[in-house]
Amino acid sequence: MDAMDKAILRLVQTDTTLSLDDIAVRVGTSKTPVWNRLKRLRDDGVIAREVAILDPAALGLDTCFFVLVKTSEHDAAWQDRFLAAVNQRQEVIEAHRLAGEVDYILKVRVPNAQAYDQFYQGLISDVKVFNVTALLSMEELKSTTALPL
Repeated sequence: MDAMDKAILRLVQTDTTLSLDDIAVRVGTSKTPVWNRLKRLRDDGVIAREVAILDPAALGLDTCFFVLVKTSEHDAAWQDRFLAAVNQRQEVIEAHRLAGEVDYILKVRVPNAQAYDQFYQGLISDVKVFNVTALLSMEELKSTTALPL
């Protein structure tokens, strides 16, 4: 990946609706090389997908919780059940397995605290956990999908 690829990626990761002409002008080349590079970046899996990023507040999903999950179970069967429980819940928009005292962290978007409680009750009925701590985000200070290039 060279400087031109990175310049193109910086543009498309913040606005995928830019035309090939717009990108070409901004990176100082013509449309065909931009098209070829984008095709290669997609084929190589560098561009994994192109999506619309929605405004949670506009959709009534104003409340964001970070859910810390500790478990005393670490076998493959439990992990499979936990992953299935997480994947079937649309409220979970991110999930990470962690190193350290907490085993998993989930980012959960819901309309309100009552909806979070329904999410929580469903999760603990599907999979046994040792401890769950929910942290309410009071204000989102930064949110980006752009990777540093």
